[in-house]
Amino acid sequence: MPPHVSADSQADQPPLRGTVDALITQTRRLRGEMDAVRRDARAGTADLQGRWQRALCDLALHQLDDLDQHLAQLRDGPPPVPVASPADRAGARHGSLLSRVGSAEWNLLTDEATWSGELYGILGRNPAAPPLTLDELPSLVHDEDRARLTAMVTDCLIDAKPIDGEFRILRRDGAVRTVHMMGEPVLHADGSTASMWAVLRDVSELRRSQRTVSETRDSLQRQRHLAQTEHRLAAELQEAVLPPWRGSLRLPRQGPGGLDVSAGRLPSAAGPLMGGAWYDALELPGDETLLTVGDLTGHGIAVASGAATLLGALRGMAMAGTRPAQLLSWLSQLLDTTVEPALGSAVCCRYRPGTRTLTWAQAGHPAPLLFRNGTGRALAAPDGVLLGATPNAGYGQAEETLQAGDLLLLHTEGLLPRQHGAAVTGRLLGLAPRLCGARTAQDGLRTLVDEFDGTEREATACVLIARIVS
Repeated sequence: MPPHVSADSQADQPPLRGTVDALITQTRRLRGEMDAVRRDARAGTADLQGRWQRALCDLALHQLDDLDQHLAQLRDGPPPVPVASPADRAGARHGSLLSRVGSAEWNLLTDEATWSGELYGILGRNPAAPPLTLDELPSLVHDEDRARLTAMVTDCLIDAKPIDGEFRILRRDGAVRTVHMMGEPVLHADGSTASMWAVLRDVSELRRSQRTVSETRDSLQRQRHLAQTEHRLAAELQEAVLPPWRGSLRLPRQGPGGLDVSAGRLPSAAGPLMGGAWYDALELPGDETLLTVGDLTGHGIAVASGAATLLGALRGMAMAGTRPAQLLSWLSQLLDTTVEPALGSAVCCRYRPGTRTLTWAQAGHPAPLLFRNGTGRALAAPDGVLLGATPNAGYGQAEETLQAGDLLLLHTEGLLPRQHGAAVTGRLLGLAPRLCGARTAQDGLRTLVDEFDGTEREATACVLIARIVS
């Protein structure tokens, strides 16, 4: 074993002791700052990112604790080895490392072994029992790690290679501990190996913290991958939900009169977060036109899928001639009976170009806005609760006679962040001079995009503009 260094000999090395004391002071200051960071992390959110930060903080604290304790042992010197008696071994050096570092020497000439008191505690051995020889030591080691320990000891004894490795031990109390062993051979005058000494350190808590960090990192990566996959699928699904036309659309496609239609999405501040907002314009039998916008609460694949289901049902019922009020009633029943009930809002309009009549109904949704002769107003809304809010809900229906050159605006909620409907309506009606002056529906859409571009919206919003063609 390395010779015991007395307190007197330590006192003869003031430069080393002063340097170590300075390192201890800096380590403890850093630990205090790190502990404050950990407390802040624990007081934060409970999401996976927060757990990742807290795991890293815990690992850093373990590392700093070990550094502090090892520096203290370097300053104070090693414990006396061997311990005089089993009773002494049981109580020896419950100091700086709290029995986490022990030492041992195996004499190959006399086949004697000497353990420090700490090593008995690490390995879970009775201090009254004799120390194990090198041949007996593998009996404590986990089956999967015995070959590793045997290889390290063999290389040390035969090839004089230093030992530096870890293995797990099975204690009599059933605990499994991870031990880091560092040692080297002591050579005889003729070059043969006379003995082997080693320092064994219990690194179980440190490895546990490292596993926590690794598992949390892997979990975070899996969560990000799943989020990216879900976002891609939701984006593809929502793209499929969008009407097949882009830009502007003339409905009906043949015949005089009709509508010039343009629509689009205004993205949320969080990026392309997929939700349940939709818009649509569809030519119906009898030269009529369906105009609709709506939204389901929430985000992700399930919500985008729900919007696709509702829009598909809406198109089918509208093609079959269902009037707006009845259509919304059936949509509400459909939403109420789904596996994952949700809430939605919608406005549904049918336009007859022969009489320029707009028949419409709404389900907890902002009323269409009508712009004419430089001013704008909201249409008087018939009764209608949110889709899925009440079983067998009934919906009112209203009619409005339009004129050539009128501009009709339908929109979902969320154009302005945290603003009530009245505030949003007031902002839109303030655009009346510009919207009334728009020569096409596409020009009107550009006006809206210019006005609301860069707004910190919490969700994607949809807008649809229909201009009455003379």
